[in-house]
Amino acid sequence: MNFASVRIITNDLDRLVTFYEQVTGVSAERPAPVFAEFVLPSCTLAIGHSQTVQLFGAGSVRAADNHSVIIEFRVNDVDAEYVRLKPFVNEWVQEPTTMPWGNRSALLRDPDGNLVNLFAPFTKEALDRFKDRP
Repeated sequence: MNFASVRIITNDLDRLVTFYEQVTGVSAERPAPVFAEFVLPSCTLAIGHSQTVQLFGAGSVRAADNHSVIIEFRVNDVDAEYVRLKPFVNEWVQEPTTMPWGNRSALLRDPDGNLVNLFAPFTKEALDRFKDRP
């Protein structure tokens, strides 16, 4: 089994696509007007308009109502990403901080309120944990 993607459901596809294009630096692929994908080396971030929910079952997903999942991007330099994105991001939850498990991390919210973590292994132990991961 391979982990393929995470999909966010939104009521404003274009706004969220623009946001994640800015965050990732990758242009979204748009195979349909109600769907977009960011194909990254380690995973795909998919964004679907709430109009697509009926395909999964009515009421199975609610847009802009995530309170339990953190979308994480491993970056080269958390502090540099914080500076780059600071003018663009409306809500920072946590400025760059070194976490107890050795990652440097900055947390923000996307326009739908989803929590996003930009992190980089920082300590020797964390660097060792990630040395064989893409």
